[in-house]
Amino acid sequence: MSADISEWTDPSDDYVSVAVEIFSLLADPTRFRIVLALREGELAVGEIAERVSKPQATVSQHLAKLRMSRVVTTRHEGARVYYRLSNDHALELIRVAVFQAEHAVDDTVRHSHHSAGSIASAAVASASGAS
Repeated sequence: MSADISEWTDPSDDYVSVAVEIFSLLADPTRFRIVLALREGELAVGEIAERVSKPQATVSQHLAKLRMSRVVTTRHEGARVYYRLSNDHALELIRVAVFQAEHAVDDTVRHSHHSAGSIASAAVASASGAS
């Protein structure tokens, strides 16, 4: 993180409420994996469904929730709709959550506390169980 946490002020109740909703949104394993699937760029619904191993209808429902929360945005090309992450914030939350999970699950933690590292590679390696 680039900002020192000591520089933060307490967020307003509105921000706390929305932040908690975002954590809840990302707490679903399918949506978690959708964010990971979109880490390298935009994909059509069918491509996302294939990557997360879920039916296209299920993925569409999850994408609608992610879109309403402005986690993902869309681009239309003819009849196809392409999804991409709106920004890297959701991916950063997932990266940090996976790092915290390493502390809870493994005796050996794979991430470094001192280097920012690559959001995509760290999250993917940890989430997929790659060593």
